[in-house]
Amino acid sequence: MMRWPRVLLLGVVAAVLGSSFARAEEAEAEAAGDEKIVDGFSDADRSKMADSSEKHEFQAEVNRLMDIIINSLYTDKQVFLRELISNAADALEKARFHSVQDESFLGDTKDLEVKIEHDADAKTISIIDTGIGMSKADLINNLGTVAKSGTTNFLEAMAEGGDANLIGQFGVGFYSAFLVADKVSVTSKCNDDPVQHVWESAADASFTVVDDPRGNTLGRGSRVTLHLKEDAHDYLSEDKLKESAKKYSQFIQFPIYVKVKKEVDVEAEEDDEDDDKEDEEKSDDVETKDEEEKEEEEEKKPKKKTVFEWEQVNTQKAIWLRAKEDVTE
Repeated sequence: MMRWPRVLLLGVVAAVLGSSFARAEEAEAEAAGDEKIVDGFSDADRSKMADSSEKHEFQAEVNRLMDIIINSLYTDKQVFLRELISNAADALEKARFHSVQDESFLGDTKDLEVKIEHDADAKTISIIDTGIGMSKADLINNLGTVAKSGTTNFLEAMAEGGDANLIGQFGVGFYSAFLVADKVSVTSKCNDDPVQHVWESAADASFTVVDDPRGNTLGRGSRVTLHLKEDAHDYLSEDKLKESAKKYSQFIQFPIYVKVKKEVDVEAEEDDEDDDKEDEEKSDDVETKDEEEKEEEEEKKPKKKTVFEWEQVNTQKAIWLRAKEDVTE
């Protein structure tokens, strides 16, 4: 007969422990839900990257070039989008060329396209392409340590009073990103390198390269993310971003999409059980019920729902790509 208190005690302890574990799991779930994600990276990802990143110094001439761009007061800042879209199109063209020689080159990432999105909360713009991508060595050499002839030519042109808006003519248009951004991140994956890498610089004479802790998220291609300066926050406007992207996309043969927010009509959901109970408690008067049914029908009219879609901005083909019968004087 003495076993019952012991059994009851064990039951109480088990219940308390179970409740504690449940609360702990709920707390962990809430913490995970509150975790800030910027450019696809969580705080935990950022921590891993900081611990294992390799730091490199910019080549001297690249450093000078960036100083000129950052301190250029009269440059049309929109050129950054022109240059990054152009670079993305070049990467797509290289991927297309390789796919002609090797049918398996595109793999699972068969669509050759550019996507542009903005994050108003994080104050970022991202340009994503499914082009050829870059290996770790490509990121280090192409974006920082190896001097290109175009770098020297650009510096010479600027010394002679040239216009920084012509930066793309010298093959160094990537650095125009620093016209509007105080930090730039490039995530890239190519077929020749099994690992996806992340390049980052805050224009402080150095950059870092690190393995992406998330693994391969791109499949193939590159994602260039600009952390915008305060005076460039107007590009977080969907209309301005679409207008600028459209302006510099008309002669690109690959589709270019901008992520847009739209409101669509959705059918109103049926009243929940609580509403049904309230209706049952109301008067049984027939006329009153008829009036309530009419009100319910009115309430079930389509409601608005916010969705995000990819909208193509270069639907108008370049004149040399159009059918002969579609071209008029």
